[in-house]
Amino acid sequence: MIEFSTWDILRNLLLAARWTVLLSLVSFIGGAMVGLLLLFMRISKKKSLRVFAEYYVELFQGTPLLMQLFIAFFGLGLLGIDVPAWLAAGITLILWAAAFLTEIWRGCVEAVSKGQWEASASLGMGRLQQMRYVILPQALRVAIPPTVGFAVQVIKGTAVTSIIGFVELSKAGTVVTNATFQPFTVYGLVALIYFALCWPLSKSSQILERKLNVAHRNH
Repeated sequence: MIEFSTWDILRNLLLAARWTVLLSLVSFIGGAMVGLLLLFMRISKKKSLRVFAEYYVELFQGTPLLMQLFIAFFGLGLLGIDVPAWLAAGITLILWAAAFLTEIWRGCVEAVSKGQWEASASLGMGRLQQMRYVILPQALRVAIPPTVGFAVQVIKGTAVTSIIGFVELSKAGTVVTNATFQPFTVYGLVALIYFALCWPLSKSSQILERKLNVAHRNH
C-alpha cells in the first residue's frame, strides 16, 4: 500500500477546495442577481409578480437542497436531458441562494420606515427611483451583515453537491479517505479547510453588525 503523508493529503484537498470556492462564488453572485430581481417582484404593486416571488421563495425554502439537486441532475436526466454535475450544482445553488437572499433583503427593505416611501413619493419619484435613491441605500446598511453571514451557508451548502458526483472539498475527502485509509486525518483537514473558509466571513459579519449598529445609534 502506498503511504500518503499529511502534506500529500492536504495538497489534494486544497486542490479540490478551489472548486468549493468557485462554486460558492458563482452560487452567491448568481443568487444575488436573481434575488435582487425577485426582491423587486416581491415588493411590486402588481399582485401577479408578488405572488410568483412569494411561491418561489416558499418552494425553495420549504424543500431540502438535496432534493432540489436530485431533481436538477437525475430528474432532467430521466427526460433525456444530459446535465453535467457542475451545471446542475451551479444552477440549483443559484436558485436556492436567491430564495434566501430575497427574504433577507425584503426584511431589510421593510425595516425602512414608511415615511421614507411617502416623502420620496411626494417628490414625484417613481417606484424604481424610490428604490434606487432612497430605500436601497438605507436598506443596504441593514442588509450587509446578514448577507455576508449567509455566504457561510452557501459555502457549507456546496458540500451537498457531492451526492451528484461534483468533486468539491467533501467529495475529495471521501475519495482521499478511500485511497489512504486515514479518515481521521483526512476529515480533520477537511473540517479545518471549511473552518478557514467560513470563519473569516462569520467574524466579518459580526464586526459589520456591531459597527453598523453603533453608527446607527450615533446617528
